[in-house]
Amino acid sequence: MRLAVVVGTRPEVIKTAPVIYELKKRPHLFEVKVIATAQHREMLDQALSLFHITPDYDLDLMCPGQSLAGFTSRVMESMHTALEEIAPDMIMVQGDTTTVFVASLAAFYWKIPVVHIEAGLRSYDLKNPFPEEANRRLTSILTDIHCAPTPLAKTRLLNEGISPEKIIVTGNTVVDALHYILNRPFSFENTPLASIDLNQYRTVLVTCHRRESLEHDLENILHALLDLVKKFPDIRIIYPVHLNPGVQGPVRRMLSHIDRIHLLPPLDYVTFINLLKHSSLILTDSGGLQEEAPTLGKPLLVMRTVTERPEAFQHGLSKIIGTNRETIVQEASRVLSSDETTNAVPTGNPYGDGAASCRIVDALERWSRDKYPLLDPKCEFSYSGTSHLI
Repeated sequence: MRLAVVVGTRPEVIKTAPVIYELKKRPHLFEVKVIATAQHREMLDQALSLFHITPDYDLDLMCPGQSLAGFTSRVMESMHTALEEIAPDMIMVQGDTTTVFVASLAAFYWKIPVVHIEAGLRSYDLKNPFPEEANRRLTSILTDIHCAPTPLAKTRLLNEGISPEKIIVTGNTVVDALHYILNRPFSFENTPLASIDLNQYRTVLVTCHRRESLEHDLENILHALLDLVKKFPDIRIIYPVHLNPGVQGPVRRMLSHIDRIHLLPPLDYVTFINLLKHSSLILTDSGGLQEEAPTLGKPLLVMRTVTERPEAFQHGLSKIIGTNRETIVQEASRVLSSDETTNAVPTGNPYGDGAASCRIVDALERWSRDKYPLLDPKCEFSYSGTSHLI
């Protein structure tokens, strides 16, 4: 079975790498071809290097200042040509980017089946996250095997009329990737963090880059960070700043040269995960961090109004707080002033157990032989742990 794995961004590489590894353990069953759109060139290359993955086809489609429409059209034309040349039996996509939706549409035009990793996440608000919510929903229409990371994601797919035999609950592959990273020796030497003493202050890790968070909401968030660093003399804020000029401009203008606020370039994934390990609190508008922080038992406040990943806050591992300045300061202060989170240890992760990749590849093997169910229900991922970090 020839399988084309399509990636365009760093998170897509991180979350497909464990599946690629597992597929390559079964060369008698699978021939793997990796297609890179390079939706985010620099950060994509970081992740490819980390996991020692060399694309078989690098479409190299990123352009400076690219628009959604322009990138969408370039992906469609290039993917159409690549799929014609590769002639795969199936394509695999992960997540919610433009790469994911357009690659799935190109495969549909060639009548090539699609397997979607991390299927079924929903915010039910097309503007949050934008355009990812639409990308996910549109991809679901075109998908043949839905790899739902959680039982809730499966329920959402069922509610949309998708056949149960097409859905498997796998856990999220990011947990598999985290296990790979955390087992590697690491030092902050020769990283942008080398000159920062992470033991002198408590670390508050900040990420903020979503389109819907820019302009007014971003300024609210930045003012809240200034308030927090004044209120808590024992914290330092570390903020790897996204390369988007709409983020860089306001952040540099408001936070440069502020004592105990460190603005860093985007970090490679290994450095970022090890920084996460050293953090006392995470403030983010990211999707992926909502899945990674619970693995490490880190309290997380989500600076968004809705999330497509509610499992963490349902289990007391995170909280959605929006982008209001006063609310951010209030909620962060509550966590930073509490002793309860210091010793809290989560019992597992509601997003996965490290075996998602094996479940996915087992299901693909059964699909290739037309065997159903694709995964024994007793083998699907489930979570019954209890944790209260927030």
